[in-house]
Amino acid sequence: MAQSEKLVTPLSLIVDVVLVGAFFVFMLFLLKSHVPSNDPLMIWVWAGLASSCMTGVFWLAIQMFRVVLNAQLAARRN
Repeated sequence: MAQSEKLVTPLSLIVDVVLVGAFFVFMLFLLKSHVPSNDPLMIWVWAGLASSCMTGVFWLAIQMFRVVLNAQLAARRN
């Protein structure tokens, strides 16, 4: 049986936090202009809620990419 690699390292966690945080902020400011309200609080609330959903999907995409990349690299080594 092959020795299993660690898929989660402290560096990968830091990279994930930075990427996910940057994506959330980017989407927050992008979506603010699409909220149909004149109340600044409601604009921030709904843009934040929509950004959090999209950020969750982005996080899942990062994790799937990492798993596929590790599988491809392992297959190439063998």
